[in-house]
Amino acid sequence: MTLTLHSLKSASGSRHRRKRLGRGLGSGHGAYSTRGVKGQRARQGGRKGLVQFGVKHFITRLPKVRGFRSFKIRPQVINVAELNVFENGAQVTPLMLAKKGLITNAKGLVKLIGGGKIKPTLTVMVNSISAGARASIEKAGGKVELIIKNKV
Repeated sequence: MTLTLHSLKSASGSRHRRKRLGRGLGSGHGAYSTRGVKGQRARQGGRKGLVQFGVKHFITRLPKVRGFRSFKIRPQVINVAELNVFENGAQVTPLMLAKKGLITNAKGLVKLIGGGKIKPTLTVMVNSISAGARASIEKAGGKVELIIKNKV
């Protein structure tokens, strides 16, 4: 069949009948004409236009959720004793820590704290370090280098 103007048809379900209000009880939209019973919104001209609420009204409509979640990025914390898995003279970076399974995210911030003792001599590269951790690494003959991440 050729496509001509008189043979064009719209897709099924794309066209809807107009809702005819107040045309008797049998229509399904009779009696109160979908306006409910009484009140300002049921009357003619009642509650005209859109209402823009303020911030407080918006907040009160949100559900309450317990606790508070800070948007501050927290570093992954490692104890000095966990670095004993590395060999003497190794360079410890966040990528190496992730490979050994000591941290989950190699691209995140890493903080080293002084829990325990360290035996091998290491060059440690982390984002932040506690004074006790720095002292124990330098006591073992190691070196500490800080990685400074650019804040966006």
